[in-house]
Amino acid sequence: MLIQKESLQELRQRFKLNIYEIKIWTAILSKGIAAASELAEISGVPRSRCYDVLEGLEKKGFIIMKIGKPIKYIAVQPEAVVERIKKRLQEDAEQQIQTVEKLAETDIFEELELLHKTGIKKIDVENITDSVVGRSNVNKFLKDMLSRAKKSVTVVTNEEGLKHKIKVLKKAKDSLARKKVKVKFYTNVNLNIDLGNIEIVDTKHDARFASIDDEEIFFVMAGKDPEYDSGVWIKSPYFVSALNNLFQKGLK
Repeated sequence: MLIQKESLQELRQRFKLNIYEIKIWTAILSKGIAAASELAEISGVPRSRCYDVLEGLEKKGFIIMKIGKPIKYIAVQPEAVVERIKKRLQEDAEQQIQTVEKLAETDIFEELELLHKTGIKKIDVENITDSVVGRSNVNKFLKDMLSRAKKSVTVVTNEEGLKHKIKVLKKAKDSLARKKVKVKFYTNVNLNIDLGNIEIVDTKHDARFASIDDEEIFFVMAGKDPEYDSGVWIKSPYFVSALNNLFQKGLK
């Protein structure tokens, strides 16, 4: 059974294979075991290229080579291939994260910080405010904001925004913990969940905002339709610090 052209293109993207690789692999899957000559005929891949393609697929863990005359190739179960790819992607991601984290310890990063501090002095107040529209954009903006936190994070939400804020915090909590960022999560909903190092605090306030490092704050406003949620971001150390102090006093 041959796979449709559209399906081949989707498989290429998902498995990060070229067109010859995906054609050969699906051909082996359809036969179970086959020689290079047979695979060339089934897949339409030029025979002169088959051996290079098969060698590459073997290294990537998609097939197994069976020694003999002629040499034959056996397909690895797709579920096992998916697990191998997942593991490889996780390892690559961890390596990239470590590389980026180590950058913060270099002289180059200090130069970047200096450039930013020099440039920020020239920015007008109008350039350090922003608005965001749409739930997915609001959640993405909040996630990016938390990734910038260095010292503290305050997240306040009500029942309306609870589900999405918990999801964002769960994704960010390990990174925040590694940076030793102090996180407080305020909500007027009784929670019985574990968010690791994140401190959950009961509050009567019916509000939705997040702030980091007493420098940035992001107010979230609900629309009639959840997809029309919006948010306003402000970067102003004086304003944010004063607002956080007022909020803390209001809890007493």
